[in-house]
Amino acid sequence: MKKQILSSIALIMAVAFGNAQTAEERGLQIAKAAEEADLGFGSSTVTLKMTLKNKNGQTSERYLENKTLELTEDGDKSLIVFNSPKDVKGTATLTFTHKVGSDDQWLYLPSIARVKRISSNNKSGPFMGSEFAYEDLSSQEVEKYSYKFLSEEGPLLIVEQDPVDPKSGYTRRVVSYNKEKGYRIEKIEFYDRKNALLKTLTYSGYKLYKNKFWRASTFNMVNHQSNKETLLEFSDYNFGVGLSDDDFTQVALKRAGS
Repeated sequence: MKKQILSSIALIMAVAFGNAQTAEERGLQIAKAAEEADLGFGSSTVTLKMTLKNKNGQTSERYLENKTLELTEDGDKSLIVFNSPKDVKGTATLTFTHKVGSDDQWLYLPSIARVKRISSNNKSGPFMGSEFAYEDLSSQEVEKYSYKFLSEEGPLLIVEQDPVDPKSGYTRRVVSYNKEKGYRIEKIEFYDRKNALLKTLTYSGYKLYKNKFWRASTFNMVNHQSNKETLLEFSDYNFGVGLSDDDFTQVALKRAGS
């Protein structure tokens, strides 16, 4: 444990003082520091309100719940269930993020009472009509990107992340980390396959839980090409809720949506 703590301190010091030899090394160090700062939550639940805004400014609302299981040997698992309105109630998505290789994702549709596997070719598609893609539901695993440190702007460290997966809908992401607040992410800019700015995700209303875990109360995803937006508002975070692998199976997915 002492060795692990010393290693974490050394990593944070290296990031803070820019001791990496190259932009690639420093970018990777920043991503690792962010991952290290968020380790240990175990499992969590949260309630969400999703507001969809079309290009004309008209809005619609959806309510959902999310469960997450933290894994260290591989990526995290998550289960999202829609509770309302009626036309989406019971729809549920299960995601197994992997550090290496394509993630596994399944969608339960209550109208046909069936679980459908989401093809890796379709993960750049919109999640339930929102401006979030299915691949945006995956946990932030360091191994999923290559890195390049771009600049330092006050407390923010700007890092380019290039997806390793050739089937990603993005050529790159530009991520702003707050080095003074546990390396939490403040903003992500997503660039499409033509390397044009596609979307910007802004995190706001951060709160610190358990004296360690920073969680934003609001995600705002703006699509610059379609002029649509999706706002996610989070409430009732709970940590260490005792979830296990049994809560993240296809059987559990179907049961959650029924």
